[in-house]
Amino acid sequence: MSKWEEKQQRPVLPLYMAAAVWLVGAVLLPPYRLLNLLILTALSLAVYAVGLRLCPTRVVKTLVPYATGSEDVDALLTGIAQNLDTLHALNVDIPDEVLSAAMDRMEKAGRGIVAAVEQAPEKARSIDRFARYYLPEVLKIMGAWAGMEKAGAKGENAGAVLADIRKNAGTMATAFENQLDALYSAEAMDISTDIEVLDGILKAQNLAK
Repeated sequence: MSKWEEKQQRPVLPLYMAAAVWLVGAVLLPPYRLLNLLILTALSLAVYAVGLRLCPTRVVKTLVPYATGSEDVDALLTGIAQNLDTLHALNVDIPDEVLSAAMDRMEKAGRGIVAAVEQAPEKARSIDRFARYYLPEVLKIMGAWAGMEKAGAKGENAGAVLADIRKNAGTMATAFENQLDALYSAEAMDISTDIEVLDGILKAQNLAK
């Protein structure tokens, strides 16, 4: 779940103003004299205080996309989401219907993976390889093909590459879906157990055949 994070941002203008006092004052009051040094110090502090009144500390709000309680998990999910956005953009640039359908499946499963880990951050370990290897590799492959499409490559080599990618696109999409399914394996087992228990109770009370 995203959240707004508040940070205090101190203004830099008061520091510049105080520094200007030293630059200008050093010409009029040589700082090698103790009295002059004390005067310049007092003036710079006074100017700094005035600067703080003129430019108070601001509170800057930043939207944090993920707030799971773990910075590592938040960074992992942010990286996956950004890569999925790139995958979506590549899908727009690739006109091939077979590839487009497979990429739709990949993106849908990928968004599901992000949602699952956001709800249960302890599952982040199980998607590490997906996040750091499988998804980036798919982007690399699809990005290379999108580049060939934009360049208008229509020769034998381009045809061979397209055929190879089309052949494996479905497998890539299935891998994404299997990764998502694996995240819910424990929940699936719990639900199956609950169903069995409920079925047994209903049969014991003659409420089910």
